[in-house]
Amino acid sequence: MTVELLLQTIVNATYAASYMALIAVGLVLIFGVMGVINFAHGELYMAGAYTVVALYAGFGVSFFVAVAAGLVFVGALGLIMEYALFRPLRDNPLGGLIASIGFLLILQTIAVLGFGVQMEHVPPATQEKIVFANGVVLTYQRAYVIVATVVLLGALWLFLRKSKFGWALRACAQDREAAQLQGMSINHTARLAMFIGAGLAGVAGALTAPLVSPTPYMGHSVIITAFIIIIVGGIGSLEGAVLAAILYAFVYTFVTTIYDGTLANIVGLLLMLIVLIVKPTGLFGAKERA
Repeated sequence: MTVELLLQTIVNATYAASYMALIAVGLVLIFGVMGVINFAHGELYMAGAYTVVALYAGFGVSFFVAVAAGLVFVGALGLIMEYALFRPLRDNPLGGLIASIGFLLILQTIAVLGFGVQMEHVPPATQEKIVFANGVVLTYQRAYVIVATVVLLGALWLFLRKSKFGWALRACAQDREAAQLQGMSINHTARLAMFIGAGLAGVAGALTAPLVSPTPYMGHSVIITAFIIIIVGGIGSLEGAVLAAILYAFVYTFVTTIYDGTLANIVGLLLMLIVLIVKPTGLFGAKERA
């Protein structure tokens, strides 16, 4: 591998790690606070992408306005899921999982009816690019994803550690019953977690829409990748999700560049198995108390 190819692969992997981290952190936040595995998370990513298809590519709305709309719209979908699906099944995790699969199919059907099954072409917001030494290129469109991820995850970190609502989310994630005894509303924290978690998936889909050619079934591979990442990072750990997203993205991108995508998928699964053998709780996971 030449120096130019090495550096370009690092840039590509940084972009991939960015949107993967947004999706995985959202999924971890939902699971940590609500204790539910949201199988429709990949379709929330798809919904964010189709928001940009409709508003930006369809009606000519500014790309960044469409991205913001994707965050709000998908966050609202998350609120609907929390109220209609997960809240009634709060004491039935398996029921919540099955309900999320049903919602997944509903979102896919709506996308097919509204846009068809073909790939959608979304023009980039700009054709400009940054050219580094040795001919390494970073398009502005990918740079938007990287910068937005740093800003959003940094804001989330500050929110969780410096605000009263953030403390409530962390308390509910650590011990829901104890948080309730302290006067914290489980319904309020669940709504907040669902809005933020779904919104992060939506903004990831919105930002990457010009780069991935959206389809109604684009959530399938995304949810598999997200589950691998949160297992590697440690279920329930936001820091672990970010680190695992970086690790997985770099491994996947380098293997794809040197060999092909099929082998990269296999190596990604092997990475998960190796981590589980060495540390069954994941990189940042902790053993449950007896």
